[in-house]
Formats: sequence, C-alpha cells, structure tokens
Amino acid sequence: MDLSKLDRELAQDQLAGFWKTRVPAHEPEAPYLWKWDSVRSALMKAKDAIGLEMSERRAIRLINPHAPGNSTSRTLQITFSIVNPGEVARAHRHNMAAIRFVVEGQGACTVVEGERFPMEEGDLILTPNWTWHDHFNGSDARIIWLDGLDGPLIQSLNALFFELYNAETQPLRHRDGESVDRYGFARSPAAAPGPQRGLPFRYRWQDTERTLKAVEKSERDPCDGALLRYVNPATGGFTLATMSCEVQSLAAGERTMQHRHTSTVLYHVFRGRGRTAVGERWLEWEKGDSFVIPLWQWHRHENPSAGDAVLFSLNDRPVMQSLGLYREELQGA
Repeated sequence: MDLSKLDRELAQDQLAGFWKTRVPAHEPEAPYLWKWDSVRSALMKAKDAIGLEMSERRAIRLINPHAPGNSTSRTLQITFSIVNPGEVARAHRHNMAAIRFVVEGQGACTVVEGERFPMEEGDLILTPNWTWHDHFNGSDARIIWLDGLDGPLIQSLNALFFELYNAETQPLRHRDGESVDRYGFARSPAAAPGPQRGLPFRYRWQDTERTLKAVEKSERDPCDGALLRYVNPATGGFTLATMSCEVQSLAAGERTMQHRHTSTVLYHVFRGRGRTAVGERWLEWEKGDSFVIPLWQWHRHENPSAGDAVLFSLNDRPVMQSLGLYREELQGA
C-alpha cells in the first residue's frame, strides 16, 4: 500500500502512524536574570496606579522570554506583591500552592486557614493549595514580598480552580503561633491534616538565620555552600508537594563545584552579591535580583565579594522526584 495514501486516510479520522513521529528529545532552555531596580520601580508605579479594589492582588510577574505562557518557568512562577499601609488583600483560595518570602518591610500579616502569621523581612509563609488566605498591612509603611507559585504546572494540567471568600477577610480561628506549637518541635502522634500538600506555617528569619550560621560552621554542600531546606513541619519532607524552598549562603571568596539536575530552580538574592555560571554565560547578581536556572544546565556559584551572600530559592524537585524523573550529575564525578 502507498504509505502517503495510508497517512492521508489516517489523518481523515484524526489518526497518525508512529512512523511519522520521533520521540522528542529534551530541548535546552536559557537562563534569565531580573534586576531588582527594574522590579522595584515597577512596584512603586503600581502601588499608586492600581487599587486593590481593581485587582485581587497588586503584583508584578517575572516573565521569562524563554518559557511558554508568560511565566517564569514551565512549572513555577515568581511574582512580587506590594501592599500599602492600611490595605487588605481580600481572602480567596486556589489549588495553586503558594509561598510568601518577605523582602522589604514588616508589620503586615497573612492569615491562612484562620491563623495569623506576622510578616518580617526574611520570613517564609506557606499557603498550601486550597487554603483560604488574605493579607493585611497594619503598619505605617508598605511591604513587599516574593510570591512563589506552581501555577504554570497546574495550568498545564488544566486543573486550576479559584474561589473568593464570602467576606473581605476570614475570621481568626487559631491563636497566634499555634502552628509552631503544634508542628515546630514535639507533636501529637495523630496524623496531621493533609500533610502531603503542606501545612500553613511561618519560618521566621531569625530562626532560619541562626540555623544557617550553624550549618556554615559544620557542613557545606560542594555545589551550594551552606544549604538549608524548609521542610514540611508534619512530615519532614519537601516544603510542599510541588515546590521545595531552600536558602543558602556563600562565604566570601567561595566558588562551588559545577553540577546539573532535572529540576528547575528560581533564585532570589536576599543578601550580598556574586555570580552564577550557567553553561557558557555568567549571571551577575546582587541584592534583590532574581534569576532562573533551567533544568539540566551545568551551573556553579561564585562569591567574589568580601561578605557573605544569601540566596533564597524554590524548585520543582518534589514533582520530578515523585514522577521518577529526578537525577543529578556532578562534573568530574
């Protein structure tokens, strides 16, 4: 039978032979760097031009020209939110998981499932998927935080859902600090509700910094310097089912080894300055900048400055690992 005729007949019934197809190989993506001056300038313009009555959130998205769908990466998204004094970002929920990492200001709070979590610089607050959350800035200064979301992944699965709360804010049902008392150290042997998808929780920067300094003295990762992972407080596993949040410090003059892995990493520079080699190019970064390292790209970090540098990051390793797709290589190993 004529092969071209068979192909045409199959196409008429929305069919295709595998002989017309090849298994697509991984296509390398390019890294990208966003400078804080540009992001902050955009936020300052938005704080006066956009009222929260006009939009659910006043946020600026990081758009990677190398990623589809106006997103930061194929799986994870970073936005930066700004809330002015006295403002309320009204309550809603969605099945995107989200994290808040405070980069500027203090005195505001996020309420998640009826518990209030204060927000200070360097704090990380978890908003697991399908949890009610709202934000209130009761201070006399604006506050800015980084939002990390798994929206691109959820959208690619066509499984994104959203719901508004029936009031601007949700009632407080738990006392302040209750989540830390329940999950921060000793806990009941009873199973935590939905621990695999994560729990509302606040990791205070003062606690994180103290632990990071202890790790700096005792152990260093050859590829990431002093490295901490924010673990799920109920399971000890990844921060959330779709995202792992991490923080690392690079000592003055430190140069890490080169490696690559099948997880995409989004970085935000919390302190200091340095540079990261990705393939054949360098990303020169300083406080406030953000950058993305796509999966399976050789990379290493350098801190040529006289002080420590601190990077906050989120990655999609939990997804890749749960699907059996995670692997890592160390150059020269």
